[in-house]
Parts: sequence; C-alpha cells; structure tokens
Amino acid sequence: MSTILRRLPPSEATGLRTGARHSLAEVYRPADLVVLGLGVMIGAGIFSIAGEQAATTAGPGVILSFMIAGIACLLACLCYAELASTMPTSGSAYTFTYVIFGEVWAWIIGWALILELQFAAALVARAWGAITVGALANFGVRVPNERLAQDFLVLVILVLLTGIVSLGARVGLRALWIMVSAKLLAVGAVIVVGLPHIDAANFGDFFVPPQPLDTPPATVLETLIGEGQAFGWFGIFAAASAIAFAYIGFDIVATSAEETVNARRAIPKGMIRSLVIATVIYIAVGLVMVGMVPYPRISEQAPLASAFQAADLGWMAHVIDVGAVLGLTTVILVLIVGQTRVLFSMARDGLIPRGLATVSRRYHTPTRVTLVIGAVAIVLAEFVPVVPLRELVVIGTLFAFAFVAAGVIVMRRRMPDLERGFRVPLSPLLPALSLVATFWLMINLRLLTWAWFVLWMAFGLLVYLVYGRRHSLLARPRTEPARPAHGGRHRR
Repeated sequence: MSTILRRLPPSEATGLRTGARHSLAEVYRPADLVVLGLGVMIGAGIFSIAGEQAATTAGPGVILSFMIAGIACLLACLCYAELASTMPTSGSAYTFTYVIFGEVWAWIIGWALILELQFAAALVARAWGAITVGALANFGVRVPNERLAQDFLVLVILVLLTGIVSLGARVGLRALWIMVSAKLLAVGAVIVVGLPHIDAANFGDFFVPPQPLDTPPATVLETLIGEGQAFGWFGIFAAASAIAFAYIGFDIVATSAEETVNARRAIPKGMIRSLVIATVIYIAVGLVMVGMVPYPRISEQAPLASAFQAADLGWMAHVIDVGAVLGLTTVILVLIVGQTRVLFSMARDGLIPRGLATVSRRYHTPTRVTLVIGAVAIVLAEFVPVVPLRELVVIGTLFAFAFVAAGVIVMRRRMPDLERGFRVPLSPLLPALSLVATFWLMINLRLLTWAWFVLWMAFGLLVYLVYGRRHSLLARPRTEPARPAHGGRHRR
C-alpha cells in the first residue's frame, strides 16, 4: 500500500532537481493563455448545446443553466489557479494529485484526463465534420455522400491539426490567434445583429413549469428521487450538467505551465480571465437565441441559424457556419495540445512508456506522443460512436475538478510554506463549495455514463498495477541519477 501511495516531492514536480521544468520551450505570455482558453471554450456550447438544452430540458431557463455551470466552473478554476501557481507543470491535475495524494490517485486522475481529452477531441472532430458538410451545403456545394464526406473531413482535420501541434507550440499559437480572432468576430456579429430582434416576451420569467418524463429515470438524481422531469428547476440544473461540457477547457490552460513565461502568476490570470470572458459570451449569445424565438421553435440541430431565419435574417446562417467551423477547429487544436502535455508528464514519470516523453530536437515539442494522440483520435472519431458518449467527457473532467478542490484544502495543511502565486480566497470554504457543486453536476449525469466511467477506471487501475507501479521513477533507488532527455534537455 505504501508503494502505490508514494508521493512526488514538490521540488521534483517542478523539475528543480532534474531540469525537467525547462524541457519545453517557454512560448506563452498572458494574452496567449486567454486565447488558448477561448480557443477551447468558445465552440460547442454556443453552436449546439445551448439550443438543444433550451428546446428539450430548460427552456429560457437555459440562461440560468449557463450561469450555474459557469459559477461551478469558476469555483473549480480558482482551485486550479492556486495549485497551478504552486506547481507550474504540464501535468496539471495529474501532477497536483501526485504531490498531494500519491501515485495511485495521480494515475487515476491522469486516466480520467485521458478519457476527457481524447474523447473530446474525437467527439468535436465528429461534430466538426457534420457542421462543415452542412456549411458547404448552405454555400451551395453539394456532396454526393454526406457520411463519406464527413468521414473524410474528420480524417483531414485531425491529421492537419496533429501536424500543427507536432511542429511546435509557436506554430500552433499563431494559427490559434488567427482562428480565435475570426470566430470571435462571428460571435460578435451574432450578438450585435440579433439584439434588435429580441422579444422580451420569449423570456417569460426564465421558468417553464416542470413536465414529467415518460421515460424511465436516466440520471443518478432521477433514480434517487424515483422520477425524471424536464423544465422547471430540475431541468435547469440538469441542463447545467450538460452545459458543463461547454466550459471544459480552462483546465487545459494549466497544462501549458511549463511553456509559459512567469507561469506562477500568468497561469491563474489566463485561466480566470478566459473563463469569465467565455461565460459572458455564452450568456450573451444565449439571451439572443432565446429572445429571438420562443423556445419550442428552437431547432436542436441548428439553434442559432433557426433563430435568425425566424427573424428573416437567413443570411446570418453563413456567418454562423463560418464561426462554427472555426470555433470547433480551435477546440480540437487545444484539446490535442492539452492531451499531449498530460501524457508527456505521465511518460516522464515512468507511469507510461518513457519514450513518449521524448522532446524533438528540431521542434522542441513532444512529437512522438502527439502523433500517438492524433492516431488514437482518428480511430475513435472514425470507428467509435462517440457522440452518444459525450457525457464521458464531462464526468472525466468533473472527477478531476473534485480532486483539485480537495487538493487545495489538503495542501494548505500539509505544505503551507510552498510558494504560491495565487491563493483561493475564503479557503477552505470556496474549495468545499467547489466540491459540492462538482458533486451536484455529477449526479445529474446518466447512470449509463457512470457505468462506462467505472469500467474505464477499473481498466485503468489494472494497467497501473501491471505496468505503471513497477516502471514509476519513484520505484527506482533514490541514488540512481535521472537520465537526460533527447536533445541535451532533462526530464524527471
């Protein structure tokens, strides 16, 4: 038991002993981190999830759902900010857990992050293919076989973005700035053009009387209370759990810590600012969408476009198409970056094959692990029905949120003297509230999602016991020197 609960010393987490802290080039500055966060957060929530939840679950109360999900994620973000400012490393929640709770828990969180990021990349790529085919059709380009076209486009975008990430952070950062700027212009057009066409009567009091569902209870909460409901406060909170998918991404900013100048202070600012901006944008677009058309008339497939068509502004569909394609492109790009950095850290610690932690001499990036991640994303997107499994991304993320919130409380007691660039205010109250909010979002997920998650984690624990426990760097005698990484750099 003591073996699997061994903890990584904080000094090794930041590479002070082996130089691993500088194994990746520092390329990000504070503004870049905000763009990184917006690149992954401004996407699916605006262009699909909001309309789907408004039409089927929350009605105009979807605006409140965005606020609830935003507050829950802000609490988690504050906790991430403190730990990232204390341990500025590419491993994010995985490394935080390694230092605070021990190796087996770190592996579990790392395994959950693999589920989150890998599935999210494949899922968003699948959505990107469908939206791109639809956008081509709106521009008058007809394809003979939509399914085949989608499969081909998914392959193209994943190969292209994997290549960009492999070429180095600077190349990806330049592409990200261009695409995020363009999609923010598209989102701004949606808000500015839609505002004059809002009818306040469509908001009601943001509350639709609850309606019982004919289907059997699906979520953990529905099972506990014995029935399911749509709309009402039950629907608003249920929608908040689904909408949490839209906010996933601020945590990925923490994985860029090793590549950030003055990371202890820059990372907290980048995470918090990007999340606040994204929340404001989501609420603004949600108000426009719900205000322009009564919620029963919102199309689940094309919510924003249907709202503008109802207002005789069909030309805006082209702007929305461009924004959606660019928006989901940046989401995929940042997800690949985040996944690369997490696996790089796990490999550097020896819990997965250390060869994956190789840093390219030419591009100064972990090219090998990037190519592996891209290949797995292609297989998942092309051959696995990832869309029905969307909640797996959410539960993997929320699971990590819970450990980070608990980590703030525990680290304050165990390691009070560690340097912190940011402190969660009103601790331990706010971290405890973050735990409660995270737990609430999790019990609003489906039982089937929980079943798949438990199976995934059980399989991951088996992998750790068979491989990771024996190959961990902490399993080696403490007198054994660390081996340098390729290219003359070092890793732990």
